Amino acid sequence: MDSTELRNYLDPKVLARISHLDLQARLVVEGFISGSHRSPFHGFSVEFAEHREYSPGDDIRHLDWKVLGRTDRLYIKQYEVETNLRCLFLVDISESMRYQVAGRLSKFHYGACLASALAMLLLNQQDAVGLATFDSELRANLACSSSPNQIKSFVHELAGATLGEKTDLEPMCRQLALSLPRRGLVCLVSDLLTEEESLFRALGHFRDRQQEIMILHVMDQDELEFPFEGSTRFEGLEQAGRLNVEPRALRDGYLAALREFCSSVQRRCARERMDYRLVSTAERLDAALSAFLAARLAALRKFRRK
Repeated sequence: MDSTELRNYLDPKVLARISHLDLQARLVVEGFISGSHRSPFHGFSVEFAEHREYSPGDDIRHLDWKVLGRTDRLYIKQYEVETNLRCLFLVDISESMRYQVAGRLSKFHYGACLASALAMLLLNQQDAVGLATFDSELRANLACSSSPNQIKSFVHELAGATLGEKTDLEPMCRQLALSLPRRGLVCLVSDLLTEEESLFRALGHFRDRQQEIMILHVMDQDELEFPFEGSTRFEGLEQAGRLNVEPRALRDGYLAALREFCSSVQRRCARERMDYRLVSTAERLDAALSAFLAARLAALRKFRRK
């Protein structure tokens, strides 16, 4: 992977603007490091996972002296339960995510940038991130890791994604949920072009495994405003066919149905303690991320006061 591919998904200006915000787990997560994330565990497991570079404040009892002797560099032995948080990103690569208007990113590229920036934020906190891309089935499954090279693998999978099938969340979520080893965080990045009941049945597989859930609902501004004028031919994505219509005849009904769907999903997420944010591709990426993380932090503080 070259630096250009990384820059396509990780804008340094965006990363700088969100670097002061912590992504904290609301639920008690398994792990070792105290501080940002509350944990019921203390000490190290016997299962070695990987090395990471020493940071000031790390317990020197866990330095790998053999590596120091070979490389003259300080590395900490990181064991399976040490990671603060494991976050699995689910990124929608169905055909509808192709939608793009001149001057704006496609829904997929925008969502991929959101996921990549959040992944980098977590990795900088020494947390572990993984990635699953899906349409009608699971297309890529990058296991969670806190390795410094994980962001390259993460972005590489996104850059190589092929968009083209319908969305079908439930089989993929069932499969992935069974593979998750312990509590953590799942972040869904999608335009949510699926039935509401199907969406929450799918996410229920993660809730059954005690995963915390965040939803970034990515839509193009045209989808939110329906600004079309004059006789227009709409070409449906995900095998939806074509339709020649007068947009003014559809606008009020379409916008009402969209508002009801988004409001219903938001209310249900609130009841089930899932974080939800509707994001437009017309929003600046750093503004969208900052607003989402600030709202999440406020909800976390409110939860902890209870």
